[in-house]
Amino acid sequence: MQQRGFTLIELIIVIVILGILAVTAAPRFIDFQGDAKGATLEGVSSAIQGGMQLVYAKSAIAGNQDSIASTATVNGSTVATQFGYPDADTMTFTGTIAVWTDLNDADWDIVVTTAGAITNGAVTTAGVVSIYPEGESSATCAVTYEEASSDGDTPTVTVTTTGC
Repeated sequence: MQQRGFTLIELIIVIVILGILAVTAAPRFIDFQGDAKGATLEGVSSAIQGGMQLVYAKSAIAGNQDSIASTATVNGSTVATQFGYPDADTMTFTGTIAVWTDLNDADWDIVVTTAGAITNGAVTTAGVVSIYPEGESSATCAVTYEEASSDGDTPTVTVTTTGC
């Protein structure tokens, strides 16, 4: 009588080879770190959007939502506003952003591009703030806040995850 099949040692060798392939090849196909950074940036975007609505509500209560340059008091601190929303030109982690969001500079970097001149009650170029994880590029892995440039305009919050 002749037996067919694999011996135990052959099966163990195949399992070891598959394990080695899985350990070396799987990380190349599965980018958990990039996905995690992208999801974190989506959370930061939500925090910024919620915070800017809070600042706008405070400005509207004070009657300053139409003003090109004013302030709102949030959590006992003063936040510079432009048309009722947070003014991008004055954003820092130690100042305004920490007041109206829970973000701090422990894990994030910030780049502020200030606004242009004011003409006929509107800003020619809106101020832009890019918030990005430390060690990443503000151009390819960031949340960008572009301030309101005229009365009735709302800020734009954009998430870029191409380089995360």
